[in-house]
Amino acid sequence: MSSVLDDLVDEVEPAPNIVSVMAGTKPALLLSIDVGTSGVRAALFDERAQEVTGAQVRSRRSAAVSGFAELDPDQLVDEVVKTIDELLTYHFHSAAQIEFIAISAFWHSLIGIDAAGQHTTAVLTWADTRAGQFVKDLQRGFDEREIHARTGCRFHPSYWPAKLLWLKNEGNERFRNTQCWLGFAEYLCLRLFGENSTSISMASATGLFNQRECDWDWDFVDQLGISPDTLPTIKTQTNTRLSDDFALRWPALAEARLVTVVGDGAANNIGAGCSTKDKIALMVGTSGAMRVVFQGEPVDDLAPGLWSYRACQRRVAIGGALSDGGGLVQWINESLNFVSDEITALEPDSHGLTVLPFWSGERSTGWRAEACGGIFGLRQQTTPVEIARAVLESIAYRFALIARALDAIAPNATIAASGNALRSSPAWLQIIADVLGRPLLLGGTAEASSRGAALLALEAVGKIANIEEETFAVDQVFEPDMTRHARYQQGIARQEELYDRLYGN
Repeated sequence: MSSVLDDLVDEVEPAPNIVSVMAGTKPALLLSIDVGTSGVRAALFDERAQEVTGAQVRSRRSAAVSGFAELDPDQLVDEVVKTIDELLTYHFHSAAQIEFIAISAFWHSLIGIDAAGQHTTAVLTWADTRAGQFVKDLQRGFDEREIHARTGCRFHPSYWPAKLLWLKNEGNERFRNTQCWLGFAEYLCLRLFGENSTSISMASATGLFNQRECDWDWDFVDQLGISPDTLPTIKTQTNTRLSDDFALRWPALAEARLVTVVGDGAANNIGAGCSTKDKIALMVGTSGAMRVVFQGEPVDDLAPGLWSYRACQRRVAIGGALSDGGGLVQWINESLNFVSDEITALEPDSHGLTVLPFWSGERSTGWRAEACGGIFGLRQQTTPVEIARAVLESIAYRFALIARALDAIAPNATIAASGNALRSSPAWLQIIADVLGRPLLLGGTAEASSRGAALLALEAVGKIANIEEETFAVDQVFEPDMTRHARYQQGIARQEELYDRLYGN
């Protein structure tokens, strides 16, 4: 669907034929800001959640998983500010009024601020595993199954409980000076809007949030020894405007109000058209994830390999996440000398290798942060291309385990794949389809998180009635070979056996 502003965006000044429009009510626009660990994107959307042609700016930073475990908060805020600066210099908004702002940001980050609102720590992301030793303390002190059922989160260093225990144990001056704990999205909103609060979506992925009550799990907070005053207020809705300094910097945004702040995973599903139980989104970037988003309440019997968060107050996001995805494949491509086209010539699971793809530790399905990557079965005659194929298959096996767990929630759902790492590798897409034994639909929106945040915001202000009507745009379908699927079950069984020997209870 073309935007009503497509014919206007190239004009710095309104053309004569739209003066009457400008004299009356200008079309409303929405600014969507997507903050990821690999870059920032700002884009304008019309009232139908269609991107204004050409009104997009993106900054990119390239790093391995270890490179974004800890981020400089002010540098990241500056990157967001400069991205918005660049977008607004093009005057895409000259024929319309930017009325709304939506933010999508990476989940699980933690940052401390002092009484003056200055950060006392760096941004600690999910990839920072230094709190791993405190996971065992949590497991000894609490019933993990009960906490998982309440918060939707396992004990893992990617979440706040272990990180806060680690920081407290450090006992340094920075911790003692911390007055409030935030995620980066909240720190960004504090800087841009002067508001110290969090959304349901962002709070839901901390490990301290009660998924059913939509509030902090105060009993767990108390048992952890965390002062209630150090947690931000959870707002079910926001309607705030930019601080005076930023309103002066960006006159085009002076009247705009912040409507939505959402976790990037949920936003990605919604923006891609996967917001009902009949579609599971499979996304591979540096890491990887499989998620289902739907209207309703959290499930009663959440599988231990899955997490459960909130997209918003009335939508649940359930899935599993891999710490290694496209980043590991990139590492293999850079480390081994092989011809990628030769991967397709190999028979499934014909290399005799068993790979545990945990170069960056493990999240779903076993949640062993201490897990290490391993290649078992190497022989003198093993070739680089065999290792590469074995790694691709091993990651597909982990997705298969997540898919099995999701079947109880979204039975017979279509699996819709997206992400640059997959688009560049048809061979890997076919491997995943064969491993899953189900058709794999490749497609979606190129920048789904930006659009997902925009859709939620426009729904919240009444511009869009039902985002569930959004459909997944299919570019290609990869049909499974069931003979290969049967063979891959042996590979999954070997991987699970090796995992249990190394990390099983």
